[in-house]
Amino acid sequence: MGIIIDMHAEALHNYSLRLLSVDVDLVVHAAGPFQQAEKCTVLEAALETKTAYVDVCDDTAYSQRAKSFKNSAIAANIPAITTGGIYPGVSNVMAAELVRAARSESKGTPERLRFYYYTAGTGGAGPTILATSFLLLGEEVVAFNKGEKIKLKPYSGMLEIDFGKGIGKKDVYLLNLPEVRSTHEVLGVPTVSARFGTSPFFWNWGMAIMTSLLPPELLRDRSKVQQMVELFDPVVRQVDSFAGECVSMRVDLECSDGRNTVGIFSHKRLSVSVGYAAAAFVMAILEGSTKPGVWFPEENEGIAIEARELLLERAAQGTFNFVMNK
Repeated sequence: MGIIIDMHAEALHNYSLRLLSVDVDLVVHAAGPFQQAEKCTVLEAALETKTAYVDVCDDTAYSQRAKSFKNSAIAANIPAITTGGIYPGVSNVMAAELVRAARSESKGTPERLRFYYYTAGTGGAGPTILATSFLLLGEEVVAFNKGEKIKLKPYSGMLEIDFGKGIGKKDVYLLNLPEVRSTHEVLGVPTVSARFGTSPFFWNWGMAIMTSLLPPELLRDRSKVQQMVELFDPVVRQVDSFAGECVSMRVDLECSDGRNTVGIFSHKRLSVSVGYAAAAFVMAILEGSTKPGVWFPEENEGIAIEARELLLERAAQGTFNFVMNK
């Protein structure tokens, strides 16, 4: 078995990517940021070489573009998952399990699904997560309210959310994340939103100010964002040295009969936890839990229902707090 962790995908020529994919069982596309990327270069190369695929994409447009290759993947008999990281990724599977349990155990119907994420500093990811955050600030937030698609200002709508033991209460803000649309459509929940927050607190203030003062066009320009990242990176690294890199996810589901359930996933190091998350998806695909096509994690064809518990167990290695259906 050979697995490629591709660190420079967007900079490589398509021919080089085809060479990279030869004679391996699966390719992992982890070359973010995915925002404003125009092509699914690695996925196309994987399909051409009949290589299984998973990416850790966290961009709505990119994930939908990847999904457009579904029929090509079916024709090639290749299984592929997009948004198969920690969030989105593990959080999607958590949501799918909350919804499945609610529909089997409750008389009500799932009405509201909310994703809350917290990462201390950059979570050890440095420039990549910084660039991703800046690019997301240039995107209008798409959420769903009672089945209606709504657009909101990025990094607005602050809520204080309790992430449980070891993390406590943190402020989180609206961001445009792909699991909002995918879970709304796949799981059929009418109201869905996603929020993210970081620490120290002044990083949240800074991103809210950037959203208000800088034009969206600038924040969507990858080259200009890269210049901003290079400017801020030394300061960010200094702050990261004392902020740590804890990560926590909380997924809340509300049903029409008043049933409310929660899933929480917390780890001391994002850089380690995202590796376990991606590896869990890789193992699921290689074990045959994913059908040919391009799928989101919450789709039954992406991660079979009977394989979800094992995937979550593998992804949760090293967590200090992991609970489902609380």
